[in-house]
Amino acid sequence: MYFFLANLSIIDIIFSSVTVPKLLFILLTAQKSILYSECVTQLSFFQFFVVAECYLLAVMAYDRYVAICFPLNYTLIMSREVRFRMVIACWACGLVNSVVQAFSISHLDFCGPNIVEHFFCDVTPLFKLSCSDTRVGEAVFLVVVIVAGMVPLTFILVTYGRIIAAVTKISSSRGRYKTFSTCASHFTVVALYYGSGIFSYIWPSSTYAMDKDVKVVAVLYTIMTPMLNPIIYSLRNRNVKQALKKAMGIKGGN
Repeated sequence: MYFFLANLSIIDIIFSSVTVPKLLFILLTAQKSILYSECVTQLSFFQFFVVAECYLLAVMAYDRYVAICFPLNYTLIMSREVRFRMVIACWACGLVNSVVQAFSISHLDFCGPNIVEHFFCDVTPLFKLSCSDTRVGEAVFLVVVIVAGMVPLTFILVTYGRIIAAVTKISSSRGRYKTFSTCASHFTVVALYYGSGIFSYIWPSSTYAMDKDVKVVAVLYTIMTPMLNPIIYSLRNRNVKQALKKAMGIKGGN
């Protein structure tokens, strides 16, 4: 689990660094321009890490499934080689998506006014901005959303369905609670990440309407979720919980 958490931390750090520095620069200097090359570069890196995280969350769900449903065979099934292959596959999927999206956007024409209705360069606002035919690019993006977004999400939901079925067979209520608690952090992260992503990319009214609500949700999955992930996972640590209770002036046991 900690091997996957380390990779999730790396993705979140770089993922936030793709959008936040430029956003802060705009807010501090009021210079809202960005070069076309910088825009495509930002889009490429953003698409890289957003898809890599989708697949990594699916891999982490499978890791929890094996740990709960096949605890005696966990070290055999999730060997070091298997873990490395899974992580490499996640990064490779992100790289493929990045190349595809950058290639699709680079072939569009922009006639002006070139005002991106977003706080970072993403696929949908650039499609809206383009004056060329975007039907092929839209079809490619739809395939990416299904393959890179909905397929991992479906896998996660099916995996958790099997986990719940296995946990309900545990006779002890304490055992059920303890087992569920090992999945609580991951499920919370998945809910935050996919909930905001679905609203931004799949919800029909938000596909091209870059209104205030969509931008607020974009802040959630580009800034808030990567920032909250370490906190969510750290709350499982007993020492962290005790330190938090002490800071809040709460007394009590473990």
